[in-house]
Order: sequence, then structure tokens, then C-alpha cells
Amino acid sequence: MKRSNILTVVSFSMTILAVTSSFAQDTMMKKEKIVMVGGAAMYPSKNIVENALNSKDHTTLVAAVKAAELVATLQGEGPFTVFAPTNKAFNKLPKGTVETLVMPENKATLHHILTYHVLAGDYKAMDIVKAIKAGNGKAIFTTVNGGKLTAMLKGKKVMLMDEKGGTSWVTIADVHQSNGVIHVINTVLLPNDKM
Repeated sequence: MKRSNILTVVSFSMTILAVTSSFAQDTMMKKEKIVMVGGAAMYPSKNIVENALNSKDHTTLVAAVKAAELVATLQGEGPFTVFAPTNKAFNKLPKGTVETLVMPENKATLHHILTYHVLAGDYKAMDIVKAIKAGNGKAIFTTVNGGKLTAMLKGKKVMLMDEKGGTSWVTIADVHQSNGVIHVINTVLLPNDKM
């Protein structure tokens, strides 16, 4: 076979592989019911940490999770429900707060705050709304750190109230993970006994 024919066959084969790979990825995305967060696809087949690493809106949260040494936990079997504050949510904190929290000497405080954003179990939006309705307009959830979060409905949106009376809205619900679910929120939640 001539060299030019071999090159044509190789080129054609590579094109077929590229098209097949693209088709497989598109099919997987449709099958997995992908949610876009921070400009990245969140795959239900990946765990909480694997997906969060790809969201440009959650770089502060990822850095905080690493500083608090929670990566292994959130990559664990779970299931977990994570209320994930965006970078803008962290920016609402007083200037210098995040920088102070990620210092090694503040690891315990950071760990306490981050685990206040986590529930043991897989609570989809439907489960949270059902609990709110059963509780006559309010549902109280116990977080992994033992604190309490109050969930309420305002119209069709879920609002969370922390132990200090601060509120946060769920802006993207039901981002499914292999080990639970993420709900994106717009304000950092604070437990009563810290900060």
C-alpha cells in the first residue's frame, strides 16, 4: 500500500475515533442528566470533590475543603448533602475572613464551619420541600457538625437560615453526585458558636 494511502486510512480512522468519542461523551451527558455549575458539567458518576474541582464558582470552597482536610471525607461513600457556597458567597464575609480561616492554626474552626454545610444523607430538593411542608413551613436539619439549619420556602425557592439568623438561598438544586447531592447557595452559613 502506498504511503499516501496509509496516511489517508490513518487520518480517516482518527476522524472516526474522534467522532465516536464525541458521540459517546454526548450520550453519557444526556444519560447522566448533567447540571452545569460554574461553567463546568457536574457528572452524577463523579463524587462531590471531583465535581467541585471543575466549578470555577467554587474555587474558594475547594481551597477551604483542602485546608480543613475534608477531601477524603467528601470523597467517601456518603451519602452527603452539601450546601455549597459560591466564591461570591465567601466574598460576602468580612474582608480577610477567608484568608484567616485557611491558616493552619484555624483548621478546627474552618472544619466546624464547612461541616455545618453538610447533612448526612441524600436530601434532594423534593425531600427538603416535603419536610418544610410537613413542618408547617419550616424544617430543621441537623448538620454533620451537630448544628441546626432551618429550611423554609419563599415562593418556590428554598431559603436556609443558620443559627445566627443569617439567610442563604438555594440557587441551583439537585446537582447529583455519586456519593450524594449538592445544592449551590449564595451565602456562607454560620454556626452559632463560631465567628
